[in-house]
Amino acid sequence: MAQKRRADNHGMTLQYLIFDASDDGEGTGTWDAMASVHAADVPAAMAEVRAVLDWAERHSPGPRGPLDEGNAWDADQQVQTDGDWTTVTLTLTGPWEWGEALVGRFSAGG
Repeated sequence: MAQKRRADNHGMTLQYLIFDASDDGEGTGTWDAMASVHAADVPAAMAEVRAVLDWAERHSPGPRGPLDEGNAWDADQQVQTDGDWTTVTLTLTGPWEWGEALVGRFSAGG
């Protein structure tokens, strides 16, 4: 059971990524997650990005790719370094219920 828990990220509360959600009023949402960290914390922030993307893939509402090409969800990841700080950004777009379930999985108490 412990392996299944890890595989589904049960109990994993994000320490670095902070989500901001918006919806288009038609059932599609966008979730921007961002972390700004020192170099020593980049591996941990990237591990969170991988965990979120892994969950998104496992609970996929359909094909991944541009929504305007008929796909169900998409993700974009960017990493930018400025001096001592690295900003990690993950943007997810897809059905509102799916994205809210994702955020709920990784929020405190999720």
